[in-house]
Amino acid sequence: QVQLVESGGGLVQTGGTLRLSCAASGRTVNNYAMGWFRQAPGKEREFVAAISWSGGSTSYADSVKGRFTISRENARNTAYLQMNGLKPEDTAVYRCAVRRQWWSNPSNLSNHYDLWGQGTQVTVSS
Repeated sequence: QVQLVESGGGLVQTGGTLRLSCAASGRTVNNYAMGWFRQAPGKEREFVAAISWSGGSTSYADSVKGRFTISRENARNTAYLQMNGLKPEDTAVYRCAVRRQWWSNPSNLSNHYDLWGQGTQVTVSS
């Protein structure tokens, strides 16, 4: 049974930086694309970023392009989301997800992902 555990969230000021981690345990996820999604109170879940199984292809929401960077370290079975230039509108619960199709490409559709972590809270104060 694979489990995903996110960490690295917290409270930062506008313009601050956070680095989220998503560690998979139980089985390797190295052959699958991974993604980050977020959900703010009263809003629908939205795509943030995704990365292919190899790390060679990435995809970002327009709202985070140039500020966030997704990466993965397959040796550690872990994906990361480096968040720079944080804004109050980035406040949300961030969840990582795995798209369990072999050699999968990144996708911005949440229904393409079938394994989810519990999430980590990111709060950006103005």
